[in-house]
Amino acid sequence: MTLKLHTIICSTRPGRVGPKVAEWFNGVASAHGKFAPELVDLADFNLPAFDEPKHPAMQQYEHEHTKRWAASVASADAFAFVMPEYDFFPPATLVNAVQFVAREWHYKPAVIVSYGGISGGLRAAQAAKLLFTGVKMMPIPEGVPVPMVGQHVGEDGVFRPTDVIVGGARLALDELHKWTVALKPARAA
Repeated sequence: MTLKLHTIICSTRPGRVGPKVAEWFNGVASAHGKFAPELVDLADFNLPAFDEPKHPAMQQYEHEHTKRWAASVASADAFAFVMPEYDFFPPATLVNAVQFVAREWHYKPAVIVSYGGISGGLRAAQAAKLLFTGVKMMPIPEGVPVPMVGQHVGEDGVFRPTDVIVGGARLALDELHKWTVALKPARAA
């Protein structure tokens, strides 16, 4: 059974470090071997502030950007959200993207790869978990915090995590796989 994992780059601002961290995590997920990982960049969808006239639960989308986003979310079995912490909170682009659709998220597990300063984005990760449960996503307890992210990006632009961060990513993927398999029957119902 091939399980599709979307590694979602949540920051869309210029000069962001998210793509570097996401590329690394997506590579770890590929080597893990239990998922078919795919990088998904929120910047590629160019979602405006929520602009659908009908509630997302109805799935009666009128705008092409929403239809593309809904199809992307629906196609995944699990998610890895690679997100910075902005003012102790997830980026507005992530909040908006989650609220654009509803049923497409249902019964799918998520891991959070957070980054930032000394906290590694943990405060934002906790807030995101509450957001995710509102659309019936299952945020797993394990996460991958990356404190002082700038220290892990070399002059060549490559993200180089510590062994502890790599070990955390592997553990999180093991747990994410268990949840993805366990929740698959609920997604089929």
